Amino acid sequence: MTPTQISRTGLDVEWQRLQVIAQNLASVDTSRTLSGQPVRAMRLVSAARTGFADLVAKKGSVQAPSGVEVVGVEPVGGGVRRVYEPENPQADKTGFVTYPAIDHAGEMTLLIKTSRAYEANLTALNIAGQMESQALQLGRQS
Repeated sequence: MTPTQISRTGLDVEWQRLQVIAQNLASVDTSRTLSGQPVRAMRLVSAARTGFADLVAKKGSVQAPSGVEVVGVEPVGGGVRRVYEPENPQADKTGFVTYPAIDHAGEMTLLIKTSRAYEANLTALNIAGQMESQALQLGRQS
């Protein structure tokens, strides 16, 4: 894979991660999904396209990097918060509504971290393009 293609895989993964984080933030005050299940915070799991075991199996032969990919989206282990809202139609017999225990500050921190990773991939993509352009110019001059 070229550096441009590798950066594009990184951009794609980080964009999807941003979408999952945005969904978590939007669900902070949502008690149930459309199917009636409790809302849970989710995390995007990503990994290199070529696993470490595959690299070790090559036993020293050089293999070109192959970028990253989304492995899946998994629920975050965490509790719930119960809020006393007896007027809410989703309240239980004691008047409490169960909401996901999504840490707003933690999600915002992860959002910033992910946006920085996205920006880093974008910068690498731009630099790779500039390098290719300069190599073409050098080739024309000689």
